[in-house]
Amino acid sequence: MLRAVPPAALEIRGLCKTFGTFRAVDRLDLTVRSGTFHGMVGPNGAGKSTTIGMTVGLVSPDAGEIRILGHDALADRGRARSLTGVLPDGLDLPERLTGAELLRYSAGLRGLHRTAAADRVAELIEVLGLAKAAGTPLADCSTGTRKKVGLAQALLHAPRLLVLDEPFEAVDPVSAATIRRVLRRFVDGGGTTVLSTHSMLLVEQMCDEVTVVHQGRVVAAGPVAEVAAGQNLEDRFVELVGADASGSEGLDWLTTPGEQR
Repeated sequence: MLRAVPPAALEIRGLCKTFGTFRAVDRLDLTVRSGTFHGMVGPNGAGKSTTIGMTVGLVSPDAGEIRILGHDALADRGRARSLTGVLPDGLDLPERLTGAELLRYSAGLRGLHRTAAADRVAELIEVLGLAKAAGTPLADCSTGTRKKVGLAQALLHAPRLLVLDEPFEAVDPVSAATIRRVLRRFVDGGGTTVLSTHSMLLVEQMCDEVTVVHQGRVVAAGPVAEVAAGQNLEDRFVELVGADASGSEGLDWLTTPGEQR
């Protein structure tokens, strides 16, 4: 008997978004297979964060379709939110709450039973190394700690799709290693992670597949090795989006010995 093929964790077709006269996302298509770790990369202003914002319901698209595990994310936003965990870039957290208070509050918003919520909060605090943050106002926590609290918040309701925008930015190596272990465990357990990042090395180390976005469109997508095409991913990325060599010209005064002026 043939086994049913699971629906794509995320399927985007013809997605568009314009701000004034600027087309941030231009008929973008994207498919993320279930049970994979998928990287999304692109230069600044490529449309990655806008695409993620539309995917998780923070930004309304002008046109296009978004399906999460087979469900129409635009027509049934409540169902899409229940399936998705989100860690946005520049996450703002209520700074007067402690880590534990925020997680308990988030569990209540998600409708979790009090006993289940308490168990999950305690386990996330232990696994993510948040014992100190549990009793500390978030205003007094480091960037890495706040990112881990944000990840705990995204995982609390047991989503099937995690969408993360620069989760490792300004994070110390110890916190980054913890986050990587948790994300790998999530994917190995059947979840799907979409990771937007500027780190090509991180994509090469962690991701199964990668999508390269430039000027609001996908310019390459597929398994990491296939997209890299025999190069390291950073060199291939520069090739795909177009290298700007202007920075190599001028500034002779930085390298030419002479009198200080």
